[in-house]
Amino acid sequence: MNFVVVDLEWNQAMSSKSSVFNKLPIRLRGEIIQIGAVRLDENFAPAEEFRVDIRPVYFKRMHFKVKKLTGFNKERLSQGVSFIDAIEQFRNWCGDDVTFLTWGCDDRGIMEQNIIIHDSDWDWISAWVNLQVIFNAQIRGDKNQKSLATAMEHFGIEQTRVAHDALGDAYNTALVCSKLDLQEGIKNYEKSLLAASSSRKTRSATVCENPEPILHDSLIDYPSKGALLADPAVAEMTCPICGSAMKSSRWVNQGDQRYINIFNCPEHGKELVRLKFRKSEDGSFFASRLVYLAGEEMLSFYTSKSSKPKKRGSKRTMSNKEAKQAV
Repeated sequence: MNFVVVDLEWNQAMSSKSSVFNKLPIRLRGEIIQIGAVRLDENFAPAEEFRVDIRPVYFKRMHFKVKKLTGFNKERLSQGVSFIDAIEQFRNWCGDDVTFLTWGCDDRGIMEQNIIIHDSDWDWISAWVNLQVIFNAQIRGDKNQKSLATAMEHFGIEQTRVAHDALGDAYNTALVCSKLDLQEGIKNYEKSLLAASSSRKTRSATVCENPEPILHDSLIDYPSKGALLADPAVAEMTCPICGSAMKSSRWVNQGDQRYINIFNCPEHGKELVRLKFRKSEDGSFFASRLVYLAGEEMLSFYTSKSSKPKKRGSKRTMSNKEAKQAV
């Protein structure tokens, strides 16, 4: 298992009435301008470090509060790389089988929104742990949200890195990890998460309300993509929660071997299915599949992608019937 502490800095719209804010396919709460991360070693102590500045394309004007907190200005951001380049660098640095550790819930939601709006691959960011939950469980304190500064003070950790810098905050969080019984905390994480969500008051403070996949599996050994899409386990899939038969919409090709579809469960409502195709050395196809209970943002994103005008020669959406015929 590969544990990476991650922290993000992001810019936000000047106002909810901003024209760019209302033209986006999803309600983007923040556009990432910096990623900072620290890999933990086998003793859960800080090891390798990563940082990259990102040039925004949606919220180009720095919000005055963000500028004051981070010290970022327009000139510095203009020197950053694109989000696509940054996330590719970050993914390569993280490696495989990664679990992200964050202080709180916000970073995960912002990361997912930015990956969605940039139409990037997200099947590698499914594992997240909110360290606030583990901290609260192990210090036997109340279930309210604790700041990183509070945790550092509790463990007597001196702050030697700049606050509100993505790498600085990630490093300080990694120091807190080294003081926790992280192995035990991760082992009991689901139990601690359930305890933290036992009341409406604490749920908003410590429990991430960003979508968790309800299914994450692999589909292997198919002669073609059409054969995989036509497999009843894919084309006529049942709800991962209740097993009910679901009706599907159309598969939308996002490019880079990625497809999305909306299935409708009579019990649990709409579910978004994402497939990431790959080709084996022997020529057969396989895909990773992620299924989410589709919230408003996911539905809006699917609608925007499925309704885009098709360029001449581009691949259009594919129904399940057409997928069967493609075998």
